[in-house]
Amino acid sequence: MRRTAAALGATIMLSACAWSNAGLPASADETTEDARDSDVILNMFQWSWTSVAEECGSTIGPAGFGYVQVSPPQEEIQGTEWWTSYQPVSYQIEGKMGTREEFAEMVQKCDEAGVGVIADAVINHTTGADTGAGTGTAGSSYALDDFPGIYGPEHFNDCREDISDYTDRDNVQNCRLSSLQDLATGSEEVQDTLAAYMNDLLDMGVEGFRIDAAKHMPAEDLAAIKSKLSDPDVYWVQEVIGAAGEPIQPSEYTGTGDVHEFDYGRQLKSAFGGSIAGLDSIAEGKLDSEDAGVFVDNHDTERNGETLNYKDGDTYTLANDFMLAYDYGRPSVYTGYTFEDFDAGAPGSTATEVGDASCGAEEWTCTQRLPEIQGMVAFHNAVAGTEVTDWWDDGDNNIAFGRGEKGFAALNNTEGEVTNTYRSSLPAGTYCNMAAGTDCTETVTVAEDGSFEAVVPAKGAVAIDVEHME
Repeated sequence: MRRTAAALGATIMLSACAWSNAGLPASADETTEDARDSDVILNMFQWSWTSVAEECGSTIGPAGFGYVQVSPPQEEIQGTEWWTSYQPVSYQIEGKMGTREEFAEMVQKCDEAGVGVIADAVINHTTGADTGAGTGTAGSSYALDDFPGIYGPEHFNDCREDISDYTDRDNVQNCRLSSLQDLATGSEEVQDTLAAYMNDLLDMGVEGFRIDAAKHMPAEDLAAIKSKLSDPDVYWVQEVIGAAGEPIQPSEYTGTGDVHEFDYGRQLKSAFGGSIAGLDSIAEGKLDSEDAGVFVDNHDTERNGETLNYKDGDTYTLANDFMLAYDYGRPSVYTGYTFEDFDAGAPGSTATEVGDASCGAEEWTCTQRLPEIQGMVAFHNAVAGTEVTDWWDDGDNNIAFGRGEKGFAALNNTEGEVTNTYRSSLPAGTYCNMAAGTDCTETVTVAEDGSFEAVVPAKGAVAIDVEHME
């Protein structure tokens, strides 16, 4: 049953009961007693709640992912375009992805599969000023500076113009991002409203947040909001797109949680489009590993050309292999749908609803179903907590490295297979090649001195670890 905006107004002011459950590790290099078995996040862009629930049990949990990141769970404006999900009308958990009941069931089913849920939280703004008035996907009305029972003119920043100068901190954090009505997140009343929404999600079992457009909110505002949560130590990762010469930098936001390291994905695109030999220095000049959320692509960068995406085929898969094999940041694997039109919503979308995802249909990328990805998630989990050792490269597009005495990976970014002898710190034995999948159809034999010969396929990898041996 869909609740009215008036009912929401009463709901969001209720103080949430304290809720605790397994959280993400404190950092990419640390674990806590009650943490999920893996820190790998699967970003499920525009997947309905019922589709996520089903996939958690059938694929995501068994594959070893620790978390799923889901699209924003709030009422949004109507429209088939994907970006309508990022224009909140109210904080009802009723929207295009499904109902409140379906969301709660998704969280429960994912938890039963060993998977936590991270919610994409849109708290910087509401709807676009250019859209004027309308009715949201759950029936709530809205207009310029007017969200009945939630926000009025006093809850928005005074600047009513679009951002025009990214070298001006005040302009970036107080004016409108692409016409989106900018909330006055420094206001305690706004902070209370946003914290109540997030506490509602925590009460439902959500274990973390991705903070959309974090760059457009002062870091101290976000710290104040987080302090009002029922679990102020809850994991979150913040979207802060850094650029040289700008006054607002990702490092400002690490005090409250992880920050997405956009330069990581950019460098992967450059390297896999040229030479991967220099990837041993990929952490240089970036956020500390324990503060960085990393990805090959996300819903924005796959569309704007900033990173690789599914259209890059085997190169894209290989870049994900590297991310899962190497020791830097907290990895997020992306799964969405195919597109030609930048604005196109998920397959079968209507103005108020997103249809269920289907991995049997070509329109959905279903990266999590690829044998290579599932195998590399298992490899990542097996070598967690180890440093990169025994780096080797040919100066161009073949690299190899160990993960201490637990694992070893070799990547070939050329169009032909490569046979090579590698030297590892692994004990002797016969190992499953996890880069080929989890069924151990391919094996590698390591000698007493840690050396082994392997044939690395074109645009492919070999990855072995001590937890997956014959």
